[in-house]
Amino acid sequence: MADDAPTPTPAATAHDPGTPRWRDPALPIEERAAALLDELTRDERIALLHQHAPAVERLGLGAFRTGTEALHGVAWLGTATTFPQPVGLAATWDVDLLERVGAAVGVEVRAKHAADPTVSLNVWAPVVDPLRHPAWGRNEEGWSSDPHVTAHLATAYARGLRGDHPVYWRTVPTLKHFLGYDNETDRAVTSTQLRPRVLREYELPAFRGPVAAGVVGAVMPSYNLVNGRPAHLSGELLDELRSWSATSLLVVSDAAAPGNVVTFQRYHDDHVTSHAALLRAGVDSFTADDADPRPTVERVIAALERGLLTEADVDRAVLRQLELRLRTGELDPDLDPWVVGPESIDLPEHRTLAREAAARAVVVLEDDGVLPLPRDASVAVVGPHADRVLHDWYSGTPPYLVGLGTALAEALGPDRVHVADGADRVALTATSTGRGVRALGDGTLVADALEVVAHDVTDWGDGLLTLRDVASDRLWSGAGWVVRADATRVGGWVAQESFRAHRHDDGTWSLQHVGSGRWLRVQHDEAGTLVADATGAAHAERFAARVLRSGTQEVARAAAAADVVVVTAGNDPHLHGRETEDRPHLGLPASQRALWRAAVAANPRAVLLVVSSYPYVLEAEADAAAAVVWSSHGGQEHGHGLADVLLGDVEPTGRLAQEWPADAAQAGDLLDYDVIATRTTSWYSPTPHRYGLGHGRTYGDVRYAALDVAADRAPVDEDATLVAHVTVENHGARPAHELVQLYVDAPGHRLPYPHRLVAHARVVVAPGATSVVALRVPVRDLAVWDVTRDRWVVEPGRYVLGAGPSSTAVVQRADVDVAGAPVPPRELRDRPVRVADADDLRGVDLSERTRETGTCVQVRRGRTAGEVLLRDCRVAGATAIALEVARTGPGPARVEVRDSSTGAELARLDVPDGVGRHDWTLTTVPLTDPARDVADLCVRLVGTARLATLRLV
Repeated sequence: MADDAPTPTPAATAHDPGTPRWRDPALPIEERAAALLDELTRDERIALLHQHAPAVERLGLGAFRTGTEALHGVAWLGTATTFPQPVGLAATWDVDLLERVGAAVGVEVRAKHAADPTVSLNVWAPVVDPLRHPAWGRNEEGWSSDPHVTAHLATAYARGLRGDHPVYWRTVPTLKHFLGYDNETDRAVTSTQLRPRVLREYELPAFRGPVAAGVVGAVMPSYNLVNGRPAHLSGELLDELRSWSATSLLVVSDAAAPGNVVTFQRYHDDHVTSHAALLRAGVDSFTADDADPRPTVERVIAALERGLLTEADVDRAVLRQLELRLRTGELDPDLDPWVVGPESIDLPEHRTLAREAAARAVVVLEDDGVLPLPRDASVAVVGPHADRVLHDWYSGTPPYLVGLGTALAEALGPDRVHVADGADRVALTATSTGRGVRALGDGTLVADALEVVAHDVTDWGDGLLTLRDVASDRLWSGAGWVVRADATRVGGWVAQESFRAHRHDDGTWSLQHVGSGRWLRVQHDEAGTLVADATGAAHAERFAARVLRSGTQEVARAAAAADVVVVTAGNDPHLHGRETEDRPHLGLPASQRALWRAAVAANPRAVLLVVSSYPYVLEAEADAAAAVVWSSHGGQEHGHGLADVLLGDVEPTGRLAQEWPADAAQAGDLLDYDVIATRTTSWYSPTPHRYGLGHGRTYGDVRYAALDVAADRAPVDEDATLVAHVTVENHGARPAHELVQLYVDAPGHRLPYPHRLVAHARVVVAPGATSVVALRVPVRDLAVWDVTRDRWVVEPGRYVLGAGPSSTAVVQRADVDVAGAPVPPRELRDRPVRVADADDLRGVDLSERTRETGTCVQVRRGRTAGEVLLRDCRVAGATAIALEVARTGPGPARVEVRDSSTGAELARLDVPDGVGRHDWTLTTVPLTDPARDVADLCVRLVGTARLATLRLV
């Protein structure tokens, strides 16, 4: 591949005065970009601010656009190698593999660019939002519920995309989506609440890792607000993010997000003001109005004319883009080491890699000994994923697809494998014509058939159906008003291939096309063409449905006739959970549970194979299974990858990078991001998950025999490093591929402390052998964020290191006593204290202090009062308290300060009338002596009060 022999860094030589400085590859990228900026006119600079930037031919700059989708392969640009979804790639826990996958994707981006130079080398991947809640519709795009695991794995993928040349980048990866983005429900208007500990400990580390590693060159903010301020306007957070990088970072807006600031979020009153604010906050490129730059250009010019922007604001953004483009070798094609031809798509080595990745991403969750499948067994493969490979929104167009049934038949012989997809096969007769529904040659569905015409109906749960014309093997689609059987898969920004059936009292069906909301009717033409335009079931066609084959009965027959039955379940990535749509619940569809019950009743040697973009709550299904296996949607080689593991040709190495809850309540509220207060994720859950972080079975028999921990210095303080030696034994007959994991707890910590993975390593243990794995843990990694002093701190006390195969199966433990100074009482006199830095918040929201900077608290919508708690405050000698207050609106507004231990009121302030949301008033009121040196202060907000800071005087 292209990175096997990277071109050396251009030699540092004296600049040739006859060569424009921006053309001189011997000069630093930053210097060349600055020289190029100087040559651009004001209008040319402004034009570069839009996603679709025009060429500046006189300077050698071609037309440019940000953003090629490369989440797990090149998407939306025709044929490309398709790898497992990121949540599946994460299950490999293999940074070498992920870097190789990233490199292959980068090569194919380069190939697309060679065929069409408008294909951007700025790729929009990876997504590093922690997978906090399994109901998030975009779960498939992320890596792990643990932000540090996310950073570790996504950094490897991004490194492959970037390449290893010190100057030129194969592609320029873009981190998505900064910050606090884990819900599709009202995603453009929800305000993610990130108090300091959650922000510092849980959200930011996923982004910091890849940025600090130097493997990304751009960042995309998220649609949502963070603590009351649109993420695209969160300049303080963007500034901090940029501080982690040794090179510039281009901030590209998400699609249409600049307009949301005015239209949905109503944060600014007009687009000129909002565009100025976006540039000042650090957004450099506007993804808006599709390919039309005119609105962006006009608004920026107006902002300059109104004095809302300076030319320096524009120059800063343009400079970052120019630096990015120079890094891709745009002006140095002869020195660019990553140039490939258009033919570098679907290379043989990419096919091999796709199969390797698909197999490595398979996770054996449970196994009673039925796996691996015997070579002489007959196997029934049943359910909706029995022999179909499905795509998600960000998938490319694979050159081929291999399903599980096909792959098993290749390995075992076609006579030993029976496939039954569980769909009900029906004939539909339109009551208005008295004739059956059939597909014409172009796929158009008409109701004029005299013969029996079969259609397969697959129930994806909660009433959502797909219908497939059996003769053509094409899905019904309502994308063009006329209903046709012409789709190979469910797809599109709005899926056009899903339907709902209304069953009338007489047993007939009326069908609703979900994408349009319209109902199917039969036109009054001779053929009886089906169209989707009726406004309700009362005006829709009624179809008599005759079942030609029961899917459940077919599954039961296939299972009974086989030695082993593999029952597939899971989702279609375009239905019930995807971008714009969160999941309705965490359970398997009722229809799939029925298929499972039918199969296991017919054959107890039943393997439950879940193919999905996210975790499920598995109840009776898993309890009755002889084995449970999970895979994400695995791309073009999915079937081969699954078969390789199920047959034991490849040892199962996959481990969950996201825990699976034992019940829905364990996942918490989708819109509540405070993992500490809600006690969610593997970090804080008080009860074990069904399958924890890192869980996965091997075909060996691994046992954790011992854990010994030593430090490199005494006493053990924050500068020490712990070395844990974990002894693992394989009592099985096959090699065991184990992911040895080390977790930390602090049972006596004064704060809620996360049950967190601090080290891991892979080891292969031969049958009957023992291995000792050394894991190093810098004590600084045990730190938490101290809200009283805005710093990381390792608090002294007892820590417990635990080794095991998952977050829920720590089987060996060792205590470590850490020395150091305890956190002192909070000082409220030295400076104004941000109330947002409270130890606890109840019934309040974090919100913007001003439109540009700062955070305050206010009473949560729907509440009449709320409170914040500041623990261990030094109050001795204070006689008054200064409160910085404002209002959300008219009405009662009051701030009360109480001693949390006694309930005694220490101070009270009625917020002055007439002040606005950002009209901050500093008012000092007397403080009753709390009669002790240190106290827990409870600050209560009533009504429309807003509070930013307090200080004792």
